[in-house]
Amino acid sequence: MMKRRDFLKISAAFSLVPVTGFASDGPFEVTRTKAEWKALLTETEYLVMREEETERPNTSPLNLEMRVGVFHCKGCDLPLYESSTKYDSKTGWPSFYESLPDAVGTKPDNTFFTTRTEVHCRRCGSHLGHIFNDGPEPTGKRHCLNGVSLSFKPAKAA
Repeated sequence: MMKRRDFLKISAAFSLVPVTGFASDGPFEVTRTKAEWKALLTETEYLVMREEETERPNTSPLNLEMRVGVFHCKGCDLPLYESSTKYDSKTGWPSFYESLPDAVGTKPDNTFFTTRTEVHCRRCGSHLGHIFNDGPEPTGKRHCLNGVSLSFKPAKAA
């Protein structure tokens, strides 16, 4: 039987474990110091991509991006999503039903009193958004992403 004193020691130890941020996760192929990330990104990009915050809905110009091309990670330029998998989820964030192979990683996100699936760039660990099970066929998934985490590269004309 656990004594109150033991419970308090264990609870105190767990309170020292960071709850958010990819800084301690990994290892990732692309790594930068906090100062390097802050120099590379805007304040909003840093808060979203490195501190796992969420941009305000309906603020990303990528919501309206419908050209043929590829969406890349803003942190390391890794190609993440083909434009052919993008759709209007009516959520206010760019949404896709599938990522490119070996482009993203996931981990459980236990914030907001529920468990969600967090999605991040597999190469640099930048927070992209979350994956939900209410997307269209063929996957049934909705990769609901922060536009500030992405850059778009249109396909070259043939």
